[in-house]
Amino acid sequence: MSKLVLRNLGMTYGSVKAVEGVNLTLIPGEFVSLLGPSGCGKTTTLRMIAGFMKPTAGTIELDGTVISSPEATVPPERRRMSMIFQSYAIWPNMTVGENVAFGLKLRKLAAGEISRRLGQILDVVKLEALKDRYPSELSGGQQQRVALARAMVIEPEVLLLDEPLSNLDANLREEMRSEIRRLHDEFHITTVYVTHDQSEAMAVSDRIAVMNKGRIEQVDAPYTLYARPRTRFVAGFIGRTNFIEGRREGGELRFDGFGIDARRLDGLPANMATAVLSVRPQTLRLRKSPLGETADAVQVSGSIVERSFLGEHWDYVFQPASGALRIKVATQPGEVFETGANVWLSIDPAQMVVIS
Repeated sequence: MSKLVLRNLGMTYGSVKAVEGVNLTLIPGEFVSLLGPSGCGKTTTLRMIAGFMKPTAGTIELDGTVISSPEATVPPERRRMSMIFQSYAIWPNMTVGENVAFGLKLRKLAAGEISRRLGQILDVVKLEALKDRYPSELSGGQQQRVALARAMVIEPEVLLLDEPLSNLDANLREEMRSEIRRLHDEFHITTVYVTHDQSEAMAVSDRIAVMNKGRIEQVDAPYTLYARPRTRFVAGFIGRTNFIEGRREGGELRFDGFGIDARRLDGLPANMATAVLSVRPQTLRLRKSPLGETADAVQVSGSIVERSFLGEHWDYVFQPASGALRIKVATQPGEVFETGANVWLSIDPAQMVVIS
């Protein structure tokens, strides 16, 4: 059964289509991220889900009931949803406990129930000892936990998060994304998470919807998005990659400096004369000498034209001996090659993805 469904959702400002033809279905308890660059429509989509904006096309359904359409929109306070904003939006004149209990008091719950839920959620987010502190006395990560506790204590049907970690430093962002995933696994609240950070989305999501120019280009699990992107935009936005163009010549796809048997390239249409392929730097290998003739990998002779040491890995740029193509290769820290060195590049055709 579906929990939240977006059908042909659209939002137009005059002649500008901010969101167009968005279709997305979430099952109960699923964590889905809307990922894309600034201006791609992800926050507009989230605000339509929250009820802050009325769509100009399409519908939003919650548990099979339409809650948004161009004709009518259920107001935010009646949607059984909670939203966490980029700025946290916690009350500076209230203590941690008062902030978290605010939504429960608005719902006129009994004092005993409020106390029980408050104690439970503060224990879960590790803020029980800070219950009587004010926001100005908290760190950024502690303020984020207050916002999470306040959103979750009312037991929403859907949790919405709008770039919640963008105000935190890198180390704290990594810690908090793990915390968000831990809380999701504990409470199983259906969640829509907006971010422009692909590593953040990969770490917390069950599925990721990659958006570009108001449309969803691909929705898949993080590993599938990375390993099998369907479009050039998705391949370039999710991690780093090489885009190399080949032309069919007989039974081969010829690149600048080498060729590969076309039958070894999964997803290459038989009638395609030219193709662009995505090849991740991490799937490539550099060697000082070629492998044996029985090796499955395609081997290309060439040289190292650039290199950078980044601590956790080396970044090399390889150029084939008989071409001008430049290919990025990532290796382990111990795999050291000098600039100008003659090397062999090993390519696994199974790791090459044909881009539509």
